[in-house]
Amino acid sequence: MTKITIKETQNPTILKFEFEDFITKNQNFEFKNIDEAQASPLAQQLFYLPFVKTVYISGNFIAIERFSIVDWDDVKDAVAEQIEAFVDKGGVIVTIDENKPKKQPITVYGETTPNPAALKFVVSRMLTKNAIEYKNIDQTASSPLAQELFKFPYVKEVFIDENYISVTKYEINNWDEITLELRTFIKQFIENGGTVLDESLIEIKAKNDVAKDEAFDKLDVTSQQIINILEEYVKPAVAADGGNIAFDSYNEDNKTVKVILQGACSGCPSSTFTLKSGIENMLKSMLNDEAITVEALNA
Repeated sequence: MTKITIKETQNPTILKFEFEDFITKNQNFEFKNIDEAQASPLAQQLFYLPFVKTVYISGNFIAIERFSIVDWDDVKDAVAEQIEAFVDKGGVIVTIDENKPKKQPITVYGETTPNPAALKFVVSRMLTKNAIEYKNIDQTASSPLAQELFKFPYVKEVFIDENYISVTKYEINNWDEITLELRTFIKQFIENGGTVLDESLIEIKAKNDVAKDEAFDKLDVTSQQIINILEEYVKPAVAADGGNIAFDSYNEDNKTVKVILQGACSGCPSSTFTLKSGIENMLKSMLNDEAITVEALNA
């Protein structure tokens, strides 16, 4: 027997009807009317209800946006029962396009980070050679995966580097409530050919790398030494925790080094102090200058 759990969303006109298992392979569906819903017999049936405005199908849930002619409290239980009955009778939720490319099996697992608000999802293949951070959905034109992740109401920031995705969440959910949903979504998205990063971004990054090399050559010797130390000794350790560190500036007058924290490191309660202290001690030792101080910035 199918069991549906009803959950509210941040939008009072939209209600989620959650299944115990995932109901889509990799895609998200949005249907505005019965004609658009040919791929989903269930959505077509739901549109016979006069108050149904939009039907969304994704992951393990169906979300329905209602017209204002009713309140959810009056109809939500009946809708849940209708969905349960439809599935129990063998009704098709979403039809599968057989012409779609076959899955490319991967593994995805979650790793904790020093930042309790961030989790690192490690993928069994390389995703990018460039660290890329997204603070909101408006920045995600280059990453369809990040764009989809921001549609989860608890996703605050997304950071992609090498073979992992770091997700920073809002406090509305605990990790034990959402980790499986995120891990499964990322796995299915990539397995079914979803684009993690747009190729045009890689080209832009390549141009930026040339510009960085030119900028590096114009820096003073101490700044160049600091960048090399960060790249060789600090970045690998930070990446292991789902974050990134970037050189910002060095002030020769007051011997202050500024670094930018990204990914799981950004906003972490402990990372600013830990990284500042660790990097500061390393730079003092390796540059043989006890006057050096480090200021850690959040991107």
